[in-house]
Amino acid sequence: MDTRNTVQVSPQKPGSQVTNTRISQRVASIDWMRGFVMVLMVIDHASMAFDAHHLDNDSAIYAGASTMALPAAEFFTRWITHLCAPTFVFLMGTSLAISVERRVVKGFDAWEIDKGMLTRGLIIALLDLTVISLGSGHWNFGVLFAIGTSMICMVPLRRLPTWALLFVAVGWMFLGEIVTGWVWTPPGNSSVPAALTVANYASDILVIKYPVIPWLAISVLGWVFGRHLIRFAAGQSTVSGRNVLWICGIVSLIMFAVVRGFAGYGDMFLHRSDNSWQQWLHVSKYPPSLTYYSLELGILFLCLAMLRALELRIGTRENGPFYVFGQTAMFFYIAHRLVLEVPATYFGLRDIDGMRATYGVSVIMLILLYPACRWYRTVKAAHPRSVLKYL
Repeated sequence: MDTRNTVQVSPQKPGSQVTNTRISQRVASIDWMRGFVMVLMVIDHASMAFDAHHLDNDSAIYAGASTMALPAAEFFTRWITHLCAPTFVFLMGTSLAISVERRVVKGFDAWEIDKGMLTRGLIIALLDLTVISLGSGHWNFGVLFAIGTSMICMVPLRRLPTWALLFVAVGWMFLGEIVTGWVWTPPGNSSVPAALTVANYASDILVIKYPVIPWLAISVLGWVFGRHLIRFAAGQSTVSGRNVLWICGIVSLIMFAVVRGFAGYGDMFLHRSDNSWQQWLHVSKYPPSLTYYSLELGILFLCLAMLRALELRIGTRENGPFYVFGQTAMFFYIAHRLVLEVPATYFGLRDIDGMRATYGVSVIMLILLYPACRWYRTVKAAHPRSVLKYL
């Protein structure tokens, strides 16, 4: 989640090898985007902990999910946070691709690169199954599990050519619902093995909402974008990353409108039951549907394009809140999850209020986290070879 993203390169002639590239400058817009969704995530987790009316039935696992009441304020509070998980996973792929290329340029041994990816991926995945699970009171296969396992899977996948990676990612997004349908017939749980790979499972002691393959598809797509940034910076492509984002963002949103309009295949069994704006946006996150992919990635791409344009205009502001949160995303994630979940789980504060608690607690949490994240950033920079490099 906190993988370095550096992509400034020395001029190259078109067609020259990236192995001559010197990569040196962090891409601020990636950190800004990551920091922005961290703020949204606090809102969602505060609601999950303290709001008695929290909505999270965005999956066909729940009977009647497509016809349930969706109060506007509660639904919008939940919906805006749908952007968080795909942003983390996509930017992990992008940042990791850039980081790995930087190491390749410096002549790092291939096994050393792989070992670093495996170690970091394992640590991140285990944080969900230990620290986060302890705080929430049940075994939790959440977004850290998705990020960690995706990082591990990228060790062999990074050897594939870009066209093959793109085929794998986009192919799953379009055809994954067919595969999921082979092992799961909602509503109700799938088997645990199916949930770990492509479907969904939820009980009082075990929750699997982030199956490996659907979220790996997003990280693979992020890796492809990272490769493109490197190629453009090396003079091997004439299409800037920003233009790629504009084009892909617009195409993705058009695709969402078309697929959601048909209310059939592509909804991952969570179909639109009427023409209200809530039903149009009530797409399946668990597991991701084609409509979820196209809507959230479309928004992500356009946001990244706008932030990149802003970065070129105003430069990097080292102590801007979004930049600080984006640079310390793992510390931010663990700290806020424990601060919110432990009181809710072990001190009887679960579902004590409503929207007032959601937004009030969120504001307080963000005010406290800003100086804490600045402190952590300083400590991590002062100890670059410590275990903190994995976080």
